[in-house]
Amino acid sequence: ILYLANFSILNNYCFMAEIKKLEKNNTYLKVLWSDGEESRFNYLWLRDNCPTAHDKDSNHRMFNILNVSKEINPKNYNINKEGKLEIEWSEGNHTSYFDLNWLRENCYTIKNKKKYISPYKLWDSSLKDEFKSICVEHDEIMESDNGLIKWLELLHHTGIAIVKNAPIEEKSGFAVLNRISHTRETFFKTPFEVINIPKPNNSAYTAHALRNHMDLPWFENPPGYQFLHCLINSADGGESSAVDGFAVAEYLKHNNSEIFNTLTKVYLKFRDKDYTQENHRGFHAPAIGLTKDSDYHDIRFSVATMDALDCHPDIMDKVYKAHHEFGNLLHSDKFQINFRMEPGDIFSFNNRRVLHGRTAFDPNSGHRHLQGYYMDRDEIIGRLNYLKK
Repeated sequence: ILYLANFSILNNYCFMAEIKKLEKNNTYLKVLWSDGEESRFNYLWLRDNCPTAHDKDSNHRMFNILNVSKEINPKNYNINKEGKLEIEWSEGNHTSYFDLNWLRENCYTIKNKKKYISPYKLWDSSLKDEFKSICVEHDEIMESDNGLIKWLELLHHTGIAIVKNAPIEEKSGFAVLNRISHTRETFFKTPFEVINIPKPNNSAYTAHALRNHMDLPWFENPPGYQFLHCLINSADGGESSAVDGFAVAEYLKHNNSEIFNTLTKVYLKFRDKDYTQENHRGFHAPAIGLTKDSDYHDIRFSVATMDALDCHPDIMDKVYKAHHEFGNLLHSDKFQINFRMEPGDIFSFNNRRVLHGRTAFDPNSGHRHLQGYYMDRDEIIGRLNYLKK
């Protein structure tokens, strides 16, 4: 018997969810679909995800799975006349009704068989030859969702984008950033002023060269994205640099697995060295952070704010040599791009992927003024997902 349900959009193609067979097992209900796929739905998982478990307005789960026993199972089960999986539970005097499309879309058996595909487009210094591909006009973002999507896709997939021809009034970056979401406040305030000042509390507020780095690596959760809005740039020097830390990590993964493993497994120490602060902030994290899918999560690299390492003495030499190799690749001509920011440019990038820096500039030759903003990574990805749907 084929149990029919409505059409469901799965993996960019149209699939009619049809069940050929249901089979009760010790801890799960086995479903054989008409296309040959097989699902195993754990009983606790099914009871926990009953459609009635969620509040109809907030969509928050109100049902407490701890109120049932670990031995809960279907007393009766079938596909009813409405084409739904109907389960009468062994306890609680409750019956659940599952839409087959929902079950197929959320089937963890099938999902865990699929090969993971990274959303990231890795790049090296050749990006400089295609620099226009990462540029998007300010007015395009402000005037259409398609323009906003273009910007967000560059930020999410490539990790870098240059917004062109933005206004150059102070704090004018808020308008375009609010097209995404709210900014993230830090003790640097928003926006923070990237200018040459006397007695600076951060090397960014000098005319010195800045090595490629991640901002705020000593936070447990550093800002996901950074936006540097150029208001004035008439000084000699001050050329910006950027490097895809994920691309460098991928290179090491395939060419020096020992260094790669060291950088992913050994925790380095970072510390806030701002003399104006009354908080002592510090954090341990690997230079290369990985996700549950072994994809890249973040890159923590900052020569300026790495603290005295406290690794085990047996591995200290190995750790320093791995850090040395990694750092040199992060500044190599093979991976780094250089460009000059013009007034009205907003250099936007994934702070936990794309490391940034600049060459020294002469403050006596002209003025250089950038305003900086932070935003959490959740806001970028969440806004993109909303607009795409």
